Amino acid sequence: MTYHRSIRVEFNHCDPAGIVFYPRYFEMMNSVIENFFRDVAGRTFGQMMTSRTGVPTAAVETVFHAPSRLDDLLDWRLSVTRLGRTSVGIALQAHGDGQHRLTSSLTLVHINESGRPQPWPQDVRGRIAAFMETA
Repeated sequence: MTYHRSIRVEFNHCDPAGIVFYPRYFEMMNSVIENFFRDVAGRTFGQMMTSRTGVPTAAVETVFHAPSRLDDLLDWRLSVTRLGRTSVGIALQAHGDGQHRLTSSLTLVHINESGRPQPWPQDVRGRIAAFMETA
């Protein structure tokens, strides 16, 4: 399964030429992931902060295929590539106006209040597993 979220490119995402400034893509990626955890995994980032847990990014690799511009509507697609005991592999793609704009591969780690990896709660693990890529 694939999780989708649309994000319109706003003025605050752009450089003076009206093209998305690359760090803003990482903010958009974080927004897609935050909404995935809320909508799919059943845990908001707020709930994780309250319980002193979290899912920081341990690794990220991104390829920029084509520029995005002010007012473009980007269709973000998230799928789970790997689900470990304490981590998850995420594949993200952004498409707009028939063009593939960005591909990113991330590893998130589920941590406890001490910042140490901890196993996923079973209910969260099951919901995340439903979005595993199938070969």
